[in-house]
Amino acid sequence: MSDYLTLKCESSDEFTEKRSRFIGYAKPVKTQEEAMDFINKIRSKHWDATHNVYAYILREGQTRRYSDDGEPSGTAGVPVLDVLLKENLTDCVVVATRYFGGIMLGAGGLVRAYSHTSKIAVEAAKIIKMSVCTRLSVTCDYNYYGRLSSLIPEHGGIIEDTDFGENVTVRFYLPSANADIFNAALIDSSFGKFSGVKLGEKYAEIK
Repeated sequence: MSDYLTLKCESSDEFTEKRSRFIGYAKPVKTQEEAMDFINKIRSKHWDATHNVYAYILREGQTRRYSDDGEPSGTAGVPVLDVLLKENLTDCVVVATRYFGGIMLGAGGLVRAYSHTSKIAVEAAKIIKMSVCTRLSVTCDYNYYGRLSSLIPEHGGIIEDTDFGENVTVRFYLPSANADIFNAALIDSSFGKFSGVKLGEKYAEIK
């Protein structure tokens, strides 16, 4: 497992080039099914558009796909894909919708327009880093709970849930690179009374 860059949320932006309207849509996805569902949603929304070009990259199967959707070969889908590749993005899809405005852009103009459409869509969706995180559980007494609550964020951790019973059980995740350091600090600050139990690993955005 290793860190990767993807998009934070679904978003869109648009611009006009020589009376042609270009709308860029971007979304984080995990599978080809999710990517195609999004592409088809945009196609349905803009059924009357001249072109609905797309590109997506997935970690699953190291997949890369694109479509010119009727534009001259290499002038649409590839420029959209190239933006994702240059930003080192994965697990995301971009759809570039075009309404033709009556003025031909030429091959170079199309490449620039579709590149820009992809770029503004990606910028609107925001690039984030997904880090390998370790999920941990710590059970402690109420006297130590306050210290634990501050120790977790000090090491970049995010609390998922807390159970208050006879003792307190906190489940959280933090960057895997910090897991051993956190556990050492936990043992040290509790004089060996408490330690973390590993629940597994997950990818998460760590700010």
